Amino acid sequence: MIDFIRSRQLLVDQMLERSTRRFPNKIALVSNEVRITYEELHNRVNILAGWLQFKGIKKGDKVALLLFNRIEYAECLYALAKIGAVAVPINFRLQPAEIEYILTNSEAKMIVVDNKLVSTIEAIKNHLPNLEEMVVVDDNSLHNDSHYPYNQIFANPYTPSLVELEDDDDFLICYTSGTTGKPKGAVLSHKNVYMNAMNYSLEFGLTKDEVQLITTPMFHIGGISAFSMVVLMGGRSIFHDKFDPERVLETFDAEKITYSFMVPSMWNMLLEHPRSGEFDVSSLRVLCTAAASTPLELKKRLMKHFPNAGVFDTYGQTETSPGTTTLKPTDSLNKSGSVGLSFTNVEIRVVDERMLDVEPGQVGEIIFRGPTVMKGYYKNPEATAEAFRGGWLHSGDLAVTDEEGYISVVDRKKDMIISGGENIYPKEIEEVLYTHPDILEAAVIGVPDPKWGETVKALIVLRNGKSLTEQEVINYCSGALASYKKPRYVEFLEELPRNAAGKILKTVLRELESTRKES
Repeated sequence: MIDFIRSRQLLVDQMLERSTRRFPNKIALVSNEVRITYEELHNRVNILAGWLQFKGIKKGDKVALLLFNRIEYAECLYALAKIGAVAVPINFRLQPAEIEYILTNSEAKMIVVDNKLVSTIEAIKNHLPNLEEMVVVDDNSLHNDSHYPYNQIFANPYTPSLVELEDDDDFLICYTSGTTGKPKGAVLSHKNVYMNAMNYSLEFGLTKDEVQLITTPMFHIGGISAFSMVVLMGGRSIFHDKFDPERVLETFDAEKITYSFMVPSMWNMLLEHPRSGEFDVSSLRVLCTAAASTPLELKKRLMKHFPNAGVFDTYGQTETSPGTTTLKPTDSLNKSGSVGLSFTNVEIRVVDERMLDVEPGQVGEIIFRGPTVMKGYYKNPEATAEAFRGGWLHSGDLAVTDEEGYISVVDRKKDMIISGGENIYPKEIEEVLYTHPDILEAAVIGVPDPKWGETVKALIVLRNGKSLTEQEVINYCSGALASYKKPRYVEFLEELPRNAAGKILKTVLRELESTRKES
C-alpha cells in the first residue's frame, strides 16, 4: 500500500523509478570513463538506500554531500530521496569554518566526501557533535574508526525498507551564498524539485533523446535542476568535475551533446577559446544561460557559433528551485534584456513597497508564489517571515514589465546606485560596456561621492592582447548613456570575483573599494 501511495506523489526518487522502467538498458550517466545504465543506477541506489537505513539514517535526517560532479553524487541524491532523508549539498570551495557552520546549522548526521576533501573534514570534525559518520568516495582502504569507504557499501546486497513519504516532505537544504551575513539554508521539498524539472522540460521541449553536459557544480541548485530534468525525461547526463573550455568543446563533439546549461561567462570562455572553431557543435539544440544577464552581443555570437541551438535565457534563484521564467529563442533578439515570461506553474508579480502591481515600464520588486517556491529557511523563522511578506516570496530583484508581460530584471535592490537623487541601475551600464569589442567582462558598482552621495565605477576585464584607457571607456559610454549614468571611475582587473553559480560578487568589489578608502 505504501508503494501505491508513493506512486501518487511527486517524489524525486520516482523520476529514476519511472525512467528505469521505460529505459532500463539506456545509458543514464557518464563520468570520466564510467558509463552506467538506468537499471545499474537504480540497483546501486537501492543498495545505497538500504545501507543508509542500516546505518541508522531515518526520514528527516540530514546527510551532507561534499563532492565534485560525479556519478556518486547522483546516487546519493536518489538514495536519500528514497528513504526520506534530506541532502545538504556543500560548496567544496568554501573554507573549513564555512563548512563547519553549514554542518552545524543543518545538524548533519553523516557526510559523503570526496577523498581529495577529507582533510577539510578531519580538521573540523571535533567541532561537529552531530556528525556520526564520514563516507569517503575514491578510498580503497578498509572501514576504520575515521571513515567508511563508499565502494565498500556495494559489497553487500542491502535492501531498503519502503518509507511513507509525501511530496511536501523536505528533500534538500541548499545554503545561499551568505552575501548578507551567515548563509541561509533554503528548504526545498520533493515537489519543489520535481515540479521545477517538469517546468524546464516543458519550456525547453526536452525529450528522451537528450544528451546533456553538466559542468555547473552539483552543489548548486542549478546543477541539481539540470540533472533532474534530463533524468525525468530518460535522457543521458555527462558530468565534468570542473569547467575546462577545451574539454567541454571536445565533449560537445564526441558525445553529440544536445542540451547544456552554463552561465554567460562560461559560454563566453568557449567562444574565446583559440580552438573553438575546430569542433563539431551542430548537435546542440538547447543552449541555456542563467545566473547572470546575457549581453546582447554575446547572445549574437552564441547564435552564430551554435547555429542549430535555440538560446534560452532563464531566471530564478535557489529559493525557487530555481526556475521561474524563460526567454525563448523566438524572442531572443527582439526582447533582448528580458528574462521572458513566467513558467506555467509559477506566479510572478512586480510590485511597489505596498505590494501593489506597478504599471508596465515602472520599476518594482519581483515576488513569487507557486509549487516550486521553497518551504522556508532552515531554523530561521525571522528570515523566513521577512522573505514571505504578504504570502509571497520576495526576490530582492528589481524589474520592469512591458505591455506584453515580459519581465526585465533591472538589478538587485542592494546593487542600485543613487546619485544626486537619481536611481542608476548597473545592469544598464554593463550592457553598454559589453558592446565594446575589447571588453570581455564588466561590473558596475556605486562608490561614495562627497557631492552626489554615490557615483558610478566600472570594473573591467579586457580581452587578451587588448588595451584601453579609463578615458576611452568613459568616452565610449557618452553616446549611449545619460551624463549621470556614465562611469566616473574605471579600473581594469585580471578577473572578476564570482560565486559557485558564476554570479559576479559585487559585495566583494564593494568591500575592496571600502578597504581602499579606509587605508
